[in-house]
Amino acid sequence: MRGTTVREALREAGRASCYLAVGAGLSLVCYVMIGLVLLAATATLLVVGAGMLPETVRVLRGLAGFERRRVAAWQGSPVTEAYAPLDRGTLLERLRAATTDPGTYRDARWLAVQLVCGLLFCYAAMVLWPLGLLVDGVWCGLAGRPAVLLPRVTDLADLQARLARSLLLPAPSARLSERVEELTATRAGAVAAHGAELRRIERDLHDGTQARLVALSMRLGLARRAYDHDPATARTLLDSAQDQAEEALAELRHVVRGIHPPVLTDRGLVGAVRALAAGCGLEVTVTARGLADGPEDGARAPAAVEAAAYFVVAEGLTNAARHSGAAHASVTLARREGALRVRVEDTGRGGADENAGTGLLGVRRRVAALDGTVRLTSPPGGPTVVEVELPCVW
Repeated sequence: MRGTTVREALREAGRASCYLAVGAGLSLVCYVMIGLVLLAATATLLVVGAGMLPETVRVLRGLAGFERRRVAAWQGSPVTEAYAPLDRGTLLERLRAATTDPGTYRDARWLAVQLVCGLLFCYAAMVLWPLGLLVDGVWCGLAGRPAVLLPRVTDLADLQARLARSLLLPAPSARLSERVEELTATRAGAVAAHGAELRRIERDLHDGTQARLVALSMRLGLARRAYDHDPATARTLLDSAQDQAEEALAELRHVVRGIHPPVLTDRGLVGAVRALAAGCGLEVTVTARGLADGPEDGARAPAAVEAAAYFVVAEGLTNAARHSGAAHASVTLARREGALRVRVEDTGRGGADENAGTGLLGVRRRVAALDGTVRLTSPPGGPTVVEVELPCVW
């Protein structure tokens, strides 16, 4: 029961009645739809109107889609759908897709049930309303007791929504196929991201570290030749070689940080993020919930998850510092049941577009490879918020 007082029961019953009334109207539309389906089936059997059936199935899908959105709005969770495409191939192929798709039979089953149940539930609510106003108004209003009949109107709406969800949800095999397609796309993105990362490492090593090491080798050779007859020049060359060796080491550290930042191993995710925040040039607030502020193993996510979270924060803070014009940013790391949630928010001008560069696209691919989710919100004028959820076992 959603409410106990008369006012709460009235409000919920009114909302439920609107839901049931729309369902009753949908039932009347279903009567017309049944006639259209029978006409299309007859025309298909007579061959002359074979093209009607795929279009009728398309209309039926639209009607079922409306019911899915209605149920999702009532229950607060989406109702997935899975259909074979009807706009590809010849007429025969479209007919085969319309008649062999399991989604067509799910929709037809819902259509038959909705014909009866939509009106039946609405009639039941019409009977409950006057009784509820009389019984609950007197019982609760005068005796101070919980409402009894009006909450049943809400129960009717819940029952109708559960029935529609059970009829319209795809079969487990269809959901499995959809999941396989999703994982295939995710794997392709992960392979592309991995290839891009390898090319970046190769480019950094070739253009940076390798060039410095070649120059270092040449200077050491020159210093060795000049050592006997010109010690001063040799000393100068050795000093220059030392500087180049330090620069080569810095380049190598940069490459290593791009593969797996050592600071994650040394300080843990929270400590590594605090180090990022301290060096990004903005005023950054870091909040950690349920995570140890150190490298303790007992409260750490798997290494791949920590690395992905670290790069999400690094990309978010880099974009905030370079492009947003923000003076302040905040980072929140939260441990959830079976997940790590990362949120990066800045107070900049907003308008971030992940298609405008490779940074946010790389973040999405890296997160998708771990079966995570990314949500970017960046209206003009700000703020820009990047929210990431990474599944993991703690």
